Amino acid sequence: MTNTPLSQGIVASRLEKARLAENFSDLHPRLDDHEALVAADRCYFCHDAPCMTACPTDIDIPLFIRQISTGTPEAAAKTIFSQNILGGMCARVCPTETLCEEVCVREVAEGKPVEIGRLQRYATDTLVDAGVHPFERDAPTGKKVAVVGAGPAGLSAAHRLASYGHDVTVYDARAKAGGLNEFGIAAYKSVDGFAGCEVDWLLQIGGISVETGKALGDGLTLAGLQAEFDAVFLGIGLGGVNALGLEGEEKSGVLDAVDFISELRQADDLSGVKIGRDVVVIGGGMTAVDAAVQAKLLGALNVSLVYRRGRERMNASVFEQDLAASKGVRIITNASPKVIHGNGAVREIEFEYTADDLSSTGQTIRIPADQVFSAIGQTLQSDGLPQLEGRKIAVDGTGRTSVSGIWAGGDCASGGDDLTVTAVAEGRDAAEDIHAVLMA
Repeated sequence: MTNTPLSQGIVASRLEKARLAENFSDLHPRLDDHEALVAADRCYFCHDAPCMTACPTDIDIPLFIRQISTGTPEAAAKTIFSQNILGGMCARVCPTETLCEEVCVREVAEGKPVEIGRLQRYATDTLVDAGVHPFERDAPTGKKVAVVGAGPAGLSAAHRLASYGHDVTVYDARAKAGGLNEFGIAAYKSVDGFAGCEVDWLLQIGGISVETGKALGDGLTLAGLQAEFDAVFLGIGLGGVNALGLEGEEKSGVLDAVDFISELRQADDLSGVKIGRDVVVIGGGMTAVDAAVQAKLLGALNVSLVYRRGRERMNASVFEQDLAASKGVRIITNASPKVIHGNGAVREIEFEYTADDLSSTGQTIRIPADQVFSAIGQTLQSDGLPQLEGRKIAVDGTGRTSVSGIWAGGDCASGGDDLTVTAVAEGRDAAEDIHAVLMA
């Protein structure tokens, strides 16, 4: 983002460094030992606990909370990691308010659930901070597996495969491993370089090599991988970004929210990140909320998040919506973007109010903007991939694709919700099937 005469509202250092540090501090600080014991004491340790059913990775939640309550958080962490090797990040970014905590008996009875997410973080951080890796690798099998994509699905698959003694090579297009965890979530949800530290910790299992700067189609082909490896797992995410398709979309100041979040996450100095005075974010998902909140935290004066449907249809959870509102983000619903106005650079964006079925009401609104972030979803870059189902790679329940020897999981595959925790589960389950096939 360049500060040209046409975009003088977009500047760096809107806020002092001390204020930025405060704004981007940990959203949910880690519990201390006493707080963790008090929080764990609220758990009823239910038989057939509904929280376990709601967890995409099937963590034994009552067990790990009981282990915390008995003063053994390291054991609790191993219980978590046995099902979700990225349990530390999931404790930070998982929408627990719509998963395990939503069905907690305490929530149903009292309106205040056990703080499962924060207890999970307490346990996993305790073990990771100690530098301990709780799993040992089995004897080498002589089998080699290629994993394309070093995001949550790929890392989960790689760790499980390596634990069984297979040699795993992970390829990723970016300069760092981590995928969404490293590049795609709000900075205040994962502070102090945790994503990178978690990757380093995960690799302690051994048997995993990571090659960055390598993407499918750029010297890396599925045919070549199949010739070199015994199995291939695709966890490539959704590399493309949906275009707005609006008149004026090419104007200066119109950007992808994904790129904005990535830039912010990789910035060594937040005071160098440029932000507009009047920011508009188009979309209703977690990426839209993350972009809007961070724009406000960087010092934007006016931030509007505009979604074409009603608030109840937003993919972002109610918690995330309320968080945005609490930070000063204005949420406008039932408004569809029509035209971006400006002479070279964006100055206003025009929306048309819509009914719930997206039909036109004939009413329009113009919102001043010197910066517009598009967060209307990502798309799969699908050249040369196995058969698609809709806009994603078609997979069965174990992650098998239409091509023998190739599995897929995470956001690129036709599975569950596009969540970190779901990607971890799909990578893990595909690895189990790959192992069974290789050892048959």
